[in-house]
Amino acid sequence: MTAIMPADPAAASQSGVELPPRRRRRRFGAVAAISAYLITFLVLFPILWIVLLSFQESSKITSDPLSLVTLTLENYAATFTSLPLLQMYANTIFLAVVSVTLGTVVSFMISYALARMVFRRKRTQTTFRYYLLAGLAVPVYILLFPIYQIDLILGLYGTYWALILPYVAVSIPFNTLLFTGFLRDLPTELEESAIMDGAGLFRLLSSVIVPLMRPVIATVLIFNIVYVFNEFPFASILINDPAMTTVSLAVSQFQGQFTVNYGGMMAAATIVLIPQLIIYAVFQKQVIAGMTVGAVKG
Repeated sequence: MTAIMPADPAAASQSGVELPPRRRRRRFGAVAAISAYLITFLVLFPILWIVLLSFQESSKITSDPLSLVTLTLENYAATFTSLPLLQMYANTIFLAVVSVTLGTVVSFMISYALARMVFRRKRTQTTFRYYLLAGLAVPVYILLFPIYQIDLILGLYGTYWALILPYVAVSIPFNTLLFTGFLRDLPTELEESAIMDGAGLFRLLSSVIVPLMRPVIATVLIFNIVYVFNEFPFASILINDPAMTTVSLAVSQFQGQFTVNYGGMMAAATIVLIPQLIIYAVFQKQVIAGMTVGAVKG
């Protein structure tokens, strides 16, 4: 005689009867959905709280931070009137464009050399690659004082290059990790065909390799641009001219020697976060595609 399947899944599990694959998938899907919603809430809660605090008076933030009674736009009015936001964004965009462009080009050339060049000694190639990737394990900000001293020696302190060069150096390990992970598994037959058709190195890279690497390049550009927008320690130490202030320093403008304007800080933080959220929302497909390719091929 055939066994009768209990109607209740809990009873089925207690009786030792295995659930059908469809029910197991349904249960797993429900658990995964609940976990995804919970993780999303935990990620968004600090951002939503910052936005809420930006509409409250500074005195209310310390006494009743979750209050919805006395909401005001004065914090945003003070932010737009007291901070040169357009100049801050212009400075940050300039730093981002120059440093990200240089970092991406240099990282691409290094990665292509590591993935395609034939070294006399394989150990030299491996050592150089791991030397670059070791930069991911080094906390960047422990290098702040040496970089400060180097900028003083080279006369770069207080200039844009005092930030551009460290930004480029910091981006190379991450960029190299993604680029080499993609190039190592990229079929060489495409390059061989292009070379047989008479393509030189520049045309080979611009017409064959770069178009194939668009998802990875998009990921690198987005992550590096967001890093420049968020970077604070280098900008606060290596820049001493108020006219060169970046948007990451906007929040610190509301902190005085004896008082702190928490409302203004939250409003400035919200203004800084909005462009980054828009970037992630618009280019999320490219980011996911690039990280997936790098993870699979790395």
